[in-house]
Amino acid sequence: MIFLMKPFALSFAFLFAARLFAAGHDVVIYGGTSAAVVAAVQAKKMGKSVIVVSPDKHLGGLSSGGLGFTDTGNKAVIGGLARDFYHRIYLHYQKPEAWKWQKQSEYGNKGQGTPAMDGENRTMWIFEPHVAEGVFEDYVKEFGLEVVRDAWLDREKGVRMEDGRIVSITTLDGKNYAGKMFIDATYEGDLMAAAKVDYHVGREANAVYGEEHNGVQVGVLHHGHHFAAVKVPISPYKVPGDPKSGVLPRISTEHPGEKGESDKKVQAYCFRACFTNDPANRIPFPKPEGYDAEQYELLLRVLNAGWDQFFHKFDPIPNHKTDTNNHGPFSFDNIGYNYDYPEASYERRREIIAEHRTYQQGLLWFVANDPRVPKKVQEELREWGLPKDEFTDNGNWSHQLYIREARRMVGKFVMTENELRKKKPTPESVGMGSYTIDSHNVQRYIKPDGYVQNEGDIGVSTNGPYEIAYGSLVPKEGQAANLLVPVAMSASHIAYGSIRMEPVFMILGQGAATAAALAIDGSLPVQKVPYAALRERLLKDGQILEYGGPRSARGVDPKSFEGIVVDDKDAKLTGSWSGSTSAGAFLGDGYRHDGDARDGKSSARFEGKLPEAGKYRVFLAAPPNDNRATNAPVEVHHAGGVRTLKLDLRSPKPGKGVHWFDLGEFECGTGAAVVVTNQGTDGHVVVDGVRWVPVAE
Repeated sequence: MIFLMKPFALSFAFLFAARLFAAGHDVVIYGGTSAAVVAAVQAKKMGKSVIVVSPDKHLGGLSSGGLGFTDTGNKAVIGGLARDFYHRIYLHYQKPEAWKWQKQSEYGNKGQGTPAMDGENRTMWIFEPHVAEGVFEDYVKEFGLEVVRDAWLDREKGVRMEDGRIVSITTLDGKNYAGKMFIDATYEGDLMAAAKVDYHVGREANAVYGEEHNGVQVGVLHHGHHFAAVKVPISPYKVPGDPKSGVLPRISTEHPGEKGESDKKVQAYCFRACFTNDPANRIPFPKPEGYDAEQYELLLRVLNAGWDQFFHKFDPIPNHKTDTNNHGPFSFDNIGYNYDYPEASYERRREIIAEHRTYQQGLLWFVANDPRVPKKVQEELREWGLPKDEFTDNGNWSHQLYIREARRMVGKFVMTENELRKKKPTPESVGMGSYTIDSHNVQRYIKPDGYVQNEGDIGVSTNGPYEIAYGSLVPKEGQAANLLVPVAMSASHIAYGSIRMEPVFMILGQGAATAAALAIDGSLPVQKVPYAALRERLLKDGQILEYGGPRSARGVDPKSFEGIVVDDKDAKLTGSWSGSTSAGAFLGDGYRHDGDARDGKSSARFEGKLPEAGKYRVFLAAPPNDNRATNAPVEVHHAGGVRTLKLDLRSPKPGKGVHWFDLGEFECGTGAAVVVTNQGTDGHVVVDGVRWVPVAE
């Protein structure tokens, strides 16, 4: 069958093809992230010439920059080269010599949403920074990748465009790189922006895409990273309670905005710092140049108020090391000091990065050395330090700031929370994500009552894995016909909060390179790559494009338990409950927590429709943990009235299955209920389900 094209379309196709074949490399990748390396490998595997032009000296971005406690979500949807990366990590840690500072048997198997080591599938999700960088460098050697390092795009005049496509890019050292296809694999989206592709910085208003959790989130307290988690209100003033005395550092005096409104602010950055408590490999935390103890006065007030969770995100990675992340109301996130980073000049970005390093190292020095810090916290921190064998050319400090979001393309398709939460279908899947929708705090402000609060921290369940549209990797039609953007991809602020995970960036990097190769083969703009061909190749290469299995490998079917079971998804909720899947086991697709709000505003009512009146034993499912409330109020509504209990949700320690707290035996009618609140609590309140089990007479 012969298809006849109109003369105009024919001439355009020939013109596009001619310009493609006049180029230097088949694929030019700008960036040194995990997505950049994976994209280069995929291009090579598809027979294309490729060059990685990296502003970074170290490859791997955050994956080799300290984020070794991988945010996996549901590992079943991580396929292709991303899974190969974690398989190579697994192989490394099967070698006895990999365990220099610790016996493998001593390490344990704790992970973020999945066990650290999966022997059955030969993958490992937790690792040391230098090990990850070694895997990326192995890819370079194995596939003969051409990599130019410390090469910075001339963002003002370094992108040459002709007829809506990129012809070449030029770096600040004057070197020129021509290509048929280009991939922007930077966290910042610098090539995308220089190519005049549409993008957005900041939070969209909820009304833009019909979302619930975008925009300003004043009053929303999902995690424990807010001042409501402290036992007493904290004053923002130098003299507590006296506005005339001035405001403490790192608190904004601006109005935070109205709930759901847009702004140009971005969620906080930090370094995913690697620490060790092994004396033989430990360097004491350094006192940074420019240290100012006053910057941490707010932290001192938090600690002296009895907040005891300073070490809760010292997550263990092999060899007595950590991937240390932000945790709590005042921690390693440098809230409010990154707003101009996405659009800033290279010089200004270096200043921001240096300020973040000074802030974070200064915080460590403050807690380890200031005599006003509670002794217990100070003594424990002094057991930690920087590892001698990590980041050896950067003062043993990570070379990669955690750019949680910067620019985000407004492409052919925009991913929103509606696709992630399955409220709308996702067209043309190019890969999958599964992590909780997660934004860190955006601002720290003074409430009308005169106390300090954080804003912007959001945690919303996606209710299982979700698909990511190919259209979110490519610009709108008519813009940059040979550019793909797998990292600063097209998503709303809140949707990007889940998509922005390193395994997903690798997945999207492979998808972008596959599409680039097909576009070259068909002499097509990236917006016109036939999805059927793209899908066929992605599936052949092991990508997961749809998922029909359990939404979480740790979810347990509520129907598998004796009695009448009501899952948390069927409870009547008031207040700010957030979904989570972090526990080792839970009912259904996850459970709820109140974000340690302690405000008495959150309640969960479980109503059981019992087959007949009689005596029932009543149980509450709630995954225990050491950050839980010891005094969670639970009301059991039964035929004789209401019995109020106080449950210690910290005890017992987590087991292998769903944990049921036995509330006792009760005479019940056909209608019964259990209500859990967070009134007067001293930690996180969690609810997973309630069941009523008939008692044989």
